[in-house]
Amino acid sequence: MTDQPRTGTPEPTPGLDPSDPLPVVVGIDGSDHSLAALAWAVGEARSRRAPLVAVTAYSVPIFAASGMDGGYATIDDTIIRDGAAAVLDSALQGADTDGIEVHPVVESGDAAGVLLSWSDRAQLVVVGSRGRGGFVGRLLGSTSGALPAHAHCPIVTVPPAGKRAQRVEDVIVSAVDGSEHARMAVIVAAEEAQRAGLPLRLLCALPPITASMAWVPAPLDRDGMRQDVHEQMEAGTRWLAHHFPDLDISFEILDGVPVDVVVEASASATLVVLGTRGRGGFAGMLLGSTSRGVQAHARGPVMVVPDRDDPRLADRPSYGPMA
Repeated sequence: MTDQPRTGTPEPTPGLDPSDPLPVVVGIDGSDHSLAALAWAVGEARSRRAPLVAVTAYSVPIFAASGMDGGYATIDDTIIRDGAAAVLDSALQGADTDGIEVHPVVESGDAAGVLLSWSDRAQLVVVGSRGRGGFVGRLLGSTSGALPAHAHCPIVTVPPAGKRAQRVEDVIVSAVDGSEHARMAVIVAAEEAQRAGLPLRLLCALPPITASMAWVPAPLDRDGMRQDVHEQMEAGTRWLAHHFPDLDISFEILDGVPVDVVVEASASATLVVLGTRGRGGFAGMLLGSTSRGVQAHARGPVMVVPDRDDPRLADRPSYGPMA
């Protein structure tokens, strides 16, 4: 596993007390998607008793000079910055932030880069699943796709509320594929479930056998594969229950394309938790592509957990078979 530790000492944030919990950070671009992200981030900040930092980013166009001396010219960013600040202020005025310490921040730069820098001093970064192009053509949707692979804290992507099922279950779902990255995500999912007082359901998808499996030298024993997965899921559940003895943990094995299975689960789960990538795990489930696919089509909040070391991973082999 490639560890991505937080390097150095994060820069202090103006207005934030260093003794306070790390903030929940939300990216705002004025789109409906980012307003949904703001509403969700407000709830998280309130439940975590953490400050909320609302960040908007803008870029300044650079024009090539037409004279013989060449070079480039930039425009005064005052008007653009004021416009960005107005969008941020309007978003915050429409949010129910009573009882929450809120810090609005306007920064110049690429949206993904700005939020990535914040991920080094946040406990969570929240973004909308898509944006409207930001202020100078920056699509926050691409930001949500770019952040998880490089972030230092979990990234949550929030779609508009209209994509949700009518009834949302009080459950945290974590998709697993047997990889170390997925096990790290499961630990974070368990922490989230424990903090929220909700049960945790582990979900594994067995993809259908297609023509792409023609290279396999012998016919696949589907029943045998399912039994192997079941044994590994049981062992993983015992391991997790050891570290979270008071948590209600269950697991489910479903047939289907992993992206489709997890997207369907996202319609009714309180939160879906994924790793940044996998190794194929139980049956070829590449969690890297799955996490991107789920982010693009999810119907509820999705948390993508970056790679990191955790001492609780070390004793997993002692609880039974692993992929």
